Amino acid sequence: MPRVLSGIQPSGQLHLGNYAGAIRQFLDLQAAQHEMFVFVASYHALTTQRDPAALRAATRQIVVDYLAFGLDPAKTAIYVQHDVPEVTELAWLLSCVCPTSFMDKAVSYKDKLAKGFSANVGLYTYPILQAADILAPQADIVPVGKDQVQHIEITRDLALRFNHEFQTAVFTIPGHRLAPDAEVLPGIDGEKMSKSYGNTIDPFQEEKPLRKRLMSIKTDSKGVSDAKDPETCSIFRIFRGIAGKDDPRTRDLAAKYADPSRHSPEGFGYGHAKQALFELILDHFGPARSRRAALMADQGYIDQVLKAGAGKARAVAQITVQKARAAAGL
Repeated sequence: MPRVLSGIQPSGQLHLGNYAGAIRQFLDLQAAQHEMFVFVASYHALTTQRDPAALRAATRQIVVDYLAFGLDPAKTAIYVQHDVPEVTELAWLLSCVCPTSFMDKAVSYKDKLAKGFSANVGLYTYPILQAADILAPQADIVPVGKDQVQHIEITRDLALRFNHEFQTAVFTIPGHRLAPDAEVLPGIDGEKMSKSYGNTIDPFQEEKPLRKRLMSIKTDSKGVSDAKDPETCSIFRIFRGIAGKDDPRTRDLAAKYADPSRHSPEGFGYGHAKQALFELILDHFGPARSRRAALMADQGYIDQVLKAGAGKARAVAQITVQKARAAAGL
């Protein structure tokens, strides 16, 4: 049974982009009976986060959202990164065989500097800690977005280098998995949906503010009777990213864009499309929204989930670290 690992930084409320690019993959792999390890990347967050209370709250909220979306702790080990200290020890062991050139070429570091983040060592060596996250449980598969593929390549290089330098096959060499048919969802401003841009859509938001948020999605000036190109419209792309490209509702929406008058004498405008997206979100995430409300009222259950998940993750990570120590002569 393939072992899968992935995680998300606690940098704010999970949004539709997180769901389309990551969470949906987790759910598909869980349904396929893979051995799942999914964590909250609390140590990674420290490269930029300086508010302890905000970090604790965001970490907790990600766990609640994992469960609300449908991750099952009976099938998936859900844990917080700092509850598995073996990961940070392994990161040091890996750093001792990591050429500085591996870090120099990391695109994500350069991107964050360009966005104004401070140049600290944690941010620079981020891919090594990420490699330790993956290699500690000996993951076979890592679901990622296209922007994370390079980090998996670095992980593979580090695993191969450690195995070669110490002449022992300590680490499984992981592969990555891109979400089938996944696209990067645009935010309300048309740019990539990202917390750092402040343009996200929260599927758990209360109905009234959620609808108001959707109505603020940026569009062009075409009227209700004008034909529109769905491929250039953020509303349609978000709709397709949630419903799926082969869903009848997606095909119907595309047809209304192409020929507004055919579907209604009044035509079909962007306001109609936004309303359709609002109804889709309420329908698609209805069960998740209900589960989340119940989970928020049962924090003891969250503690149990995290304790069990960390226990499972530590059990496999300890074996890996023992092998790595022995190989290195410790």
